[in-house]
Order: sequence, then structure tokens, then C-alpha cells
Amino acid sequence: MVVELAPASNPPNPAARDVLALRRVFEQIHADSCPTSFNFHMHTVHSDGRLQPEALIQQAIAIGLKGLAITDHHSVNGYRVAQRWLEEQPAPARNQSLPHLWLGVEVTSRLLDTEVHILGYAFDAESPAMQPYLQHQAPTSHDALAENVISAIHAAGGLAVLAHPVRYRRSPEDLIPQAARFGIDGVETYYAYSNPNPWQTSAEQTRRVQRLSAAYNLLDTCGTDTHGLSLLQRL
Repeated sequence: MVVELAPASNPPNPAARDVLALRRVFEQIHADSCPTSFNFHMHTVHSDGRLQPEALIQQAIAIGLKGLAITDHHSVNGYRVAQRWLEEQPAPARNQSLPHLWLGVEVTSRLLDTEVHILGYAFDAESPAMQPYLQHQAPTSHDALAENVISAIHAAGGLAVLAHPVRYRRSPEDLIPQAARFGIDGVETYYAYSNPNPWQTSAEQTRRVQRLSAAYNLLDTCGTDTHGLSLLQRL
């Protein structure tokens, strides 16, 4: 099995693993944070998205994002390319107000015998615990169990978040309490389930998730889940 490790010439930027700063941001996230201030769910051509990582980060700068994470499925290569692009900018550009780019990934998991997606943030991509989840394909067997995915992200120093909790076969009222028992840190509370244009969080689903998030003392996150060419839309 090929292990996806960061090349020595392109180690993860320490800012990408600043979990305390990320936690502080999540504690302040609200319905209007996404998509023009923060966005923590986006895909590139390194999984099932259409954006090149360089185009994604350029668009993030043009929008004026303060912080973001690239969350390709089972890969951090999109993050690496975007980080390298940022580091190659001339000094004056780097001194401008550039967004904070955190390391991220989206992992296909099993929770209550239901396929769900778990977002990992600010983890150590070289941690042995994360290697089953960075192989460009969904994990299998015990590696796919939500409790093991969450434990691996924590072992690598990161935060674990249940993505779009109202999109699954089981209800968020079932899934979120169980994820909380397994130690999940947060839920993707602010999400546009019907892909509206302009983007806006889905009111009814948001209220349901907010109630559960508060009941289980979880962090709230937001993201467009972009797979297309605009960070302001899902598709």
C-alpha cells in the first residue's frame, strides 16, 4: 500500500495545523459566516471537484475569505498544491491579508450502519493513525467505523466534524448523539441542502442541527461543499 506522506520539500505549514485557532473560529461561526468569510468544505480535482487547487485559493482570496480548508476525499494533495502556490507568491503578496488555510480531509465512514462523511481538520498528515484515510479511496472494514475515524483524527491532533448531518438515511437526531458519544468535536451546522443561488444555509435543517449541537456541546461549522467551479455554490 502506498502511503501518502508529505514531501520533504513541501511539509505542512504550521498554520495549517493550528487547532487552537481553528477551534476559536468554529466557536464564532454563525449563519452568515459562509460563504464570504469562512468556508470549511471544498473539493478540488484531487478528489471529485472541478477546481485546480491554485484556482481555488485564488478565488478564495478574491472573495475575501478569512479562513478555509480544502477537504478532498481521502487526500491532502489539493491542500499541498494550494499551500505551495501561496508560498511561491512574491513577498509583497504574502504580506497582504491572505486567508488562513487549514489542512482538511473528508472521510467516508459508517455510523449506526449508515454511510456518513466525517471532516478532519488541522491534523498531522504524517501521523500513522491517518494513513488509512489518505489513500485516495474510502476506507474499509474497521477503518471505516466512525469511532475509529474520529479516534484517528484525534490521535493526529485534529478536530473531527460530522458533515451535512441532514443528508443521510438516518436522521440527525439519531446520528449526532451517537457521533457525540464517539467524541466528535463538531457538526456542519450551516449547509445549503438544496444548492440555492445565492448560497444560504437551509433554515429548517439548520435549526434541527443547532438544537442537537447545543445539547451535546459541539462546535458549529459551515461550508459550501463546493464540487464545481465557484466557491459560492456546491455545484
